[in-house]
Amino acid sequence: MVEMSETANILHNATDKSLVLMDEVGRGTSTFDGLSLAWAAAECLAQLRAYTLFATHYFELTVLPESEPLVSNVHLNATEHNERIVFLHRVLPGPASQSYGLAVAQLAGVPGKVISRAKEHLQRLETTSLPHEQPRAKPGKPAVPQQSDMFASLPHPVLDELSKVKVDDMTPRQALDLLYTLQTRL
Repeated sequence: MVEMSETANILHNATDKSLVLMDEVGRGTSTFDGLSLAWAAAECLAQLRAYTLFATHYFELTVLPESEPLVSNVHLNATEHNERIVFLHRVLPGPASQSYGLAVAQLAGVPGKVISRAKEHLQRLETTSLPHEQPRAKPGKPAVPQQSDMFASLPHPVLDELSKVKVDDMTPRQALDLLYTLQTRL
């Protein structure tokens, strides 16, 4: 409710002289409710000509520049290095080509079995998405980007840390303490 109240306040008060920062409008609702609210809010702000940074995970919104000429897509660059995702903190033009949600969850220490199950769900959802979930690209325009599973080869952070441990240099007590610590991160 707080986020919706803040969104309402912004939409009621924004002008062409406003700087508006919006983050994940529509979160906490169903997928289609959230997407619809985010889409309509972004359109409203564009039509008001408020200078807006609108952060969202809804790839479907990347088609907004086709109907709103003042809208443009930008994304934060990321890459893989040594089988890890590295956020480069550089803003680049265009929509993001993929999502990093599962990689971020893995880096945050979400249990491996949850990540594995999420990958299964993601693969199923990507292959069985409903036609109305993704707007069709217009001829000559890029298609809406899709998530890809580029993180299948990333090790769990606990396994990565464990592989660096020099067991022969540890006392039995240090090894036991480390084992307990790592176990809490699974």
